[in-house]
Amino acid sequence: MDTPLTRRPVLGGLAAGAAAILHARPSEAAMTPPDLILIHGRFSTLDPANLDPEAVAITAGRISAVGAARDLLGARAPRTQVLDLGGRRVVPGLIDSHMHVIRGGLNYNMELRWDGVRSLADAMSMLKRQVAVTPPPQWVRVVGGFSAHQFAERRLPTLAELNAAAPDTPVFILHLYDRALLNAAALRAVGYTRETPDPPGGEIQRDAAGNPTGLLLARPNASLLYATLAKGPKLPPDYQLNSTRHFMREMNRLGVTSVIDAGGGLQNYPEDYQVIETLHAEGQLTLRIAYNLFTQKPREELADFAGWAGQVRPGQGDDLYRHNGAGEMLVYSAADFEDFRQPRPEMPPNMEADLEPVIRLLAENRWPWRMHATYDETISRALDVFETVHRDTPIDRLPWFFDHAETISDRNIDRIAALGGGIAVQHRMAYQGEDFVARYGARAAEATPPIRRMLAAGVRVGAGTDATRVASYNPWVCLAWLVTGRTVGGLPLYPAANRLDREAALRLWTQANTWFSSEAGKKGQIAVGQLADLAVLSADYVHVPEQAIAEISSDLTLLGGEVVHGSGPFAHLAPPLPPAMPDWSPTRTFGGQHARPSTARPATSDDALARLSSACGCARPCGVHGHQHARAYGPAPAGDAAAFWGAFGCACWAV
Repeated sequence: MDTPLTRRPVLGGLAAGAAAILHARPSEAAMTPPDLILIHGRFSTLDPANLDPEAVAITAGRISAVGAARDLLGARAPRTQVLDLGGRRVVPGLIDSHMHVIRGGLNYNMELRWDGVRSLADAMSMLKRQVAVTPPPQWVRVVGGFSAHQFAERRLPTLAELNAAAPDTPVFILHLYDRALLNAAALRAVGYTRETPDPPGGEIQRDAAGNPTGLLLARPNASLLYATLAKGPKLPPDYQLNSTRHFMREMNRLGVTSVIDAGGGLQNYPEDYQVIETLHAEGQLTLRIAYNLFTQKPREELADFAGWAGQVRPGQGDDLYRHNGAGEMLVYSAADFEDFRQPRPEMPPNMEADLEPVIRLLAENRWPWRMHATYDETISRALDVFETVHRDTPIDRLPWFFDHAETISDRNIDRIAALGGGIAVQHRMAYQGEDFVARYGARAAEATPPIRRMLAAGVRVGAGTDATRVASYNPWVCLAWLVTGRTVGGLPLYPAANRLDREAALRLWTQANTWFSSEAGKKGQIAVGQLADLAVLSADYVHVPEQAIAEISSDLTLLGGEVVHGSGPFAHLAPPLPPAMPDWSPTRTFGGQHARPSTARPATSDDALARLSSACGCARPCGVHGHQHARAYGPAPAGDAAAFWGAFGCACWAV
């Protein structure tokens, strides 16, 4: 009799011989029975040698066999747990190659998320409800992850609307990195008056009398927005621990098991890493985190990296928490902010002189690095420095890469390939594509970034989100962008020549991203010997309509073979999580990423198919054996009902 899967502690090492059950002789396999066997799943292994297996076995936190169900079940022991996945799609745990998860976790429980909300009316309704429960002197904060273009109204709230919704409670709304909206109470809280000067690169908008209106603009430097947000109350350390756990669980809910943390503004090392290090020491990390160190001091960047080089080395740590190198900020004189509402910023003439000693230090100490660079002009000048350093200290075997690279040229793609570098791309254009088109034209936007050209040149390419401020942390929004070429507002940006098929897009979110953390071969595939990080999806990524990809989540997420998230029929397997702190946290009421609600109507249109895709998979409202699909969502279209429902990994189609 199959035993139910229960949560158990993360196991330490790999038992001797446990990593080769599939290829082992029967006597050897009998000596090392698996801890867990997954059956009746549709496995996207991304392993060319084993594309369509029936089952997966896990032993001591690693994948120990991938193959025929009969063979794997034959190797089980009485203690082996067997989990029936009911035909669901299974993918390697997703890896975000660029995210600010450490900083984001400290604040997650304080933030009202508008990620995925379809109308400004709904967003403002959420804000009003949150205002009603937020005690003084706390703020209501909407800190990025959304775009005005996603709203049906195609606009942000007005300052008058904010003041009417919250006359006394401070409200701060960050829109990408181009602006922030503050109501009158927030202006009073931060102390901005007619005497407050505009900082370099930013503007405090004023009325005719010179008084601040509440609109802050990046022109194009976002430091004003950062600095204003930093004036708000912070959570105490025990609440930050709780907040980070909730943020990690939210990422697990979306199928993410690993993140490369890109540092961030006002994220000092080692002070602001104490929460994540405490969670690691207590065995409470549910994400694997490789962290980069982000310099915080203009004109003191070299001293920062020299000091850190004496404290920590790349790779230091373990499979759950490890150091990954330098960046994404290397020197402030090379920071080209990506506000497409503003003209491209010119980097100062001292950029190369500032950057070269930092790159020399990193290369000599064998530190990998990542560098924020939006525009081709910045990339050209940085590559001049990299090539100069390479002549003295080769960097072609060192994992280094650019982040973003929306307007990179073919010539610079080839230069990166020649130096053995990589490019980490993010779906910032899904949120800012309309602004880019308005400034540069639709033709210029067709390859921003030119991902297919990068891959053809042999450059290592990985994908991520750059969450939580400039874009949503939802990986499926990014995957939808890679496949469809559309913004969250529905604008088509890319021709077919710069879009990816679904497998190629998934690979950028799994196997390809392991190069960026020096972990190639350790994870990213469903293959023998790799870490057992898996996501069992709510709908079949391979077959759902393109417009439904962004609605996918994970019904079951495993980290090293341990359940870190479960919903629907797998909810009882999920480890307990304490309530979000404080008790007024928006997380308690609204959660994080907003899911599109399903609509009860027959599947007779592309829109209905998209809604059905997010509701199917036997972990949604139907229940595993509830047989409610036909009643709740209408009959399948004329034709083969089995094929229709099967595309969603659904076992209830026969009703």
